[in-house]
Amino acid sequence: QVQLVESGGGLVQPGGSLRLSCAASGSIFSSNTVGWYRQAPGKQRELVAIITSRGSTTYADSVKGRFTISRDNAKNTVYLQMNSLKPEDTAVYNCNAAPIGYIGTSRSYWGQGTQVTVSS
Repeated sequence: QVQLVESGGGLVQPGGSLRLSCAASGSIFSSNTVGWYRQAPGKQRELVAIITSRGSTTYADSVKGRFTISRDNAKNTVYLQMNSLKPEDTAVYNCNAAPIGYIGTSRSYWGQGTQVTVSS
């Protein structure tokens, strides 16, 4: 049973930065795709960024140039560095891990989520 634990969320002013962490109970990130999702009230869950086992990354247009996803296999941790935060970035952020092609599906592992609030 794989467990994912997110941390690093909180309250930040517009223009500020946060770094989210997703730690796995097992060494799975080296062989799985990992995605960061977010969901704001009244909105559908949105895929923010993904990183493959090869290290390739993809970002949603809304965060491109501001967010960076990275991985530390030795620490079994994936990060999401968020810079130049905007109020519209406010959401619950979840990480998800799965074999390539299954990200975000029922054949994946989800963390419990961490709240990010961007407000002055």
